[in-house]
Amino acid sequence: MWSDLDERKGTLSIHRTLHKEKGGRLVVGDPKTCAGARTIVLPDSTAELLRVRKKASYSPWIFHNPLQPETPMNPSTAYHQLKKILQENKLPDIRFHDLRHTFATHALANGVDAKTLSGILGHTKASFTVDTYTHATSDMHRKAAEIVGNFLTDYLGEEMAPWQSTESAATAASI
Repeated sequence: MWSDLDERKGTLSIHRTLHKEKGGRLVVGDPKTCAGARTIVLPDSTAELLRVRKKASYSPWIFHNPLQPETPMNPSTAYHQLKKILQENKLPDIRFHDLRHTFATHALANGVDAKTLSGILGHTKASFTVDTYTHATSDMHRKAAEIVGNFLTDYLGEEMAPWQSTESAATAASI
């Protein structure tokens, strides 16, 4: 809802879920876990788009039912809109959850630590986030190797890095 957006800070508070009961009635509820209730910092571009959208809005909901603005958009309507946009633009058929998975993988690959990402995604444990939503990419493996190599070189010094030259390895072994 718009009341969850802090325009000045550029944050969005997440403290409710929306699901469909049997029979199709939409129900607002609490997040599954205490970690699900959280405040996320939005990218500046997203915060600005929401500020502009809010000025033209006549609903308390950020994404409202176009026929009943006092109610939220049905999640299945949002899902069908996503499918329509993808098809019209000849993009791969993906789900909203695939976007979440991609975000998590790219965030970790680009240096966001697992604990921070876990908080953004609303998980209680960072290990769950890593195990569930990400997979190690070859770039991540390469980056890890560089980090370890740089650490060892910084810690031991260039002359103590036997993996860098055969001569150094022979000298280190003879000492």
